Amino acid sequence: MASEITYAEVKFNNASPAAVVKVPPEMKKHEHHSQKYPSWLPWLISLLLLLVCIALIIFLLVASFSHSSDQPTALQQKFMEWWCVSAVPQGKGQGWTCCPKGWKQFQEMCYYLADDEMSCAESVQNCTGMGSHLVVINSEAEQVFLTNELRQYPLARNYYIGLNAQVVGQWQWVDQTPYNEAAAFWRSGEPSNVAAEKCAAIHTSSVTRNWNDVRCEEHYRICEAAAVTV
Repeated sequence: MASEITYAEVKFNNASPAAVVKVPPEMKKHEHHSQKYPSWLPWLISLLLLLVCIALIIFLLVASFSHSSDQPTALQQKFMEWWCVSAVPQGKGQGWTCCPKGWKQFQEMCYYLADDEMSCAESVQNCTGMGSHLVVINSEAEQVFLTNELRQYPLARNYYIGLNAQVVGQWQWVDQTPYNEAAAFWRSGEPSNVAAEKCAAIHTSSVTRNWNDVRCEEHYRICEAAAVTV
């Protein structure tokens, strides 16, 4: 008699199905809504850093300018706006030579060519009040520079310079620079050396020798001060 094969279905009560991890609703929410920064935020940070750098550079320039120990303090105190040019050849270091806005610069000096007339005494006070003095001409190069600058103005104008003669024929510069007759630039036949003409002026003309002694009445003027170096 053939043997009978019996099949049986067996269930194991201790077998556990695959573990199911339940995620809290809060975590699911964060997964779907991850935090994102605005696209413009990096640009804003870069702009703020640039502004900080610019402010630092301006602060350093102002600090250097205000602490220039060998410069005319009075001139710095009188003017807020300045015009600066490089004081050294390009690539050979840093440095700026500055004059008040509206003044002319030549070498290491600043010049103010007035557009109104005053007496000689008033002209002296006006220049002094700006931290300067009536111009003292020390070289032919300086004389040529001033002559060229004055050519833009009408002829027959007199501009006071810092030269006067309280005693007839004894000319003196306002800053006590020794007067040198050989280095003077008088017009032909000048100075006339008369008691009535104790002041000296540059006469606008096309020639370099254009000094003239004049009455100390109302004329234009040229003020001079050392440039500020930063």
